[in-house]
Amino acid sequence: MERLFLRNDRETKEILTMKEKQFGFGIIGAGVISNIHAMAISAIDNARLIGVYSINKSKSNAFADKNNCTAYNTLDEMLNVSEIDIVCICTPSGIHLEPAIKCIEAGKHCLIEKPLEVTLEKCDRIIDAAYKAGVKIGVIFPSRFYEASKQIKKSIDEKRFGDLVLGDAYVKWHRSPEYYKSSAWRGTWEFDGGGALMNQGIHSVDLLQWYMGSVESVQSVTANIRHKEIEVEDTVVSTLKFTNGALGTIECSTAVFPGALKRIEIMGTAGTAILEESGLTKWQFEKKTSEDEMIMNSMLGASISHGGVSNPADISFTGHQRQIEDMLHSLKTGDKPLVDGIEGRKSVEIVLAIYESARTGKMVRLPTFK
Repeated sequence: MERLFLRNDRETKEILTMKEKQFGFGIIGAGVISNIHAMAISAIDNARLIGVYSINKSKSNAFADKNNCTAYNTLDEMLNVSEIDIVCICTPSGIHLEPAIKCIEAGKHCLIEKPLEVTLEKCDRIIDAAYKAGVKIGVIFPSRFYEASKQIKKSIDEKRFGDLVLGDAYVKWHRSPEYYKSSAWRGTWEFDGGGALMNQGIHSVDLLQWYMGSVESVQSVTANIRHKEIEVEDTVVSTLKFTNGALGTIECSTAVFPGALKRIEIMGTAGTAILEESGLTKWQFEKKTSEDEMIMNSMLGASISHGGVSNPADISFTGHQRQIEDMLHSLKTGDKPLVDGIEGRKSVEIVLAIYESARTGKMVRLPTFK
């Protein structure tokens, strides 16, 4: 009977571990991507969606009813809720700065939908504010969190590819004219930050630089072939030179029909991997290991999402769930999130360099990432 009252240190630690902290979440914005965040949060045992704020009251009320949370009348009202630890910012791309700064100043950690912001100056303001306030920020790039994506990165770090030779990204999607008409911010420089590349292709830009390393220079062309009503490009082609000497290409469009799964090709002097959405279609190395057969059997063609090829809502919440779990892990351990503000800034810099090259018709050099 004495054991019921006296516990050793190990037992006490186990009990405390079982009683994990519940992390409260708020969401800013009530559009399509906000629902993906809500589903991801609901799938995590120690996470709870507490509330939502949107300038569109009818949308926030409908979102709150659907997700069993509170619709707040003002952002300040939501940020005053002490149970909210983390805020997911799901506003249009060019409207991330103001809510991010408010959340940071309120002591809330932030998960910000891609891109971090649409200019480097705005990105830097968010990063600096978070550093000064001592809060964590993460930028949503769920493609990094799929098993096949992580396996490629692991094998690159282990030098299995030999010297990297080519890194290519292909995002050839379909968006209807109705997609751009559905919200006034879509297809604008001010609020979308660009077109097919900044909005749809940036996921692949992030993966490409994660795998291949920093970009030294880009040479690019853009066009608007189908969506004449928007300010920005619907098609872009760019060649890249990486600082390690490798070369690459990016092809991105929202003008093609019916569209295809996004594809990343990584090729080196000793190996090749091709990632199609979240599954592998090729995994071949000069020097095989005992794990290769398992990897091929479990990941070849193992895509768990249509990736929003022709419908932006047709995506899995699994990548978001894993990225949110990564943020929770970082809060428990003090480690950096895998995609913190500095990581999230890198893809914005590359995209803006590609746009500058297309605008000027010249090669644009980038600073080496530190």
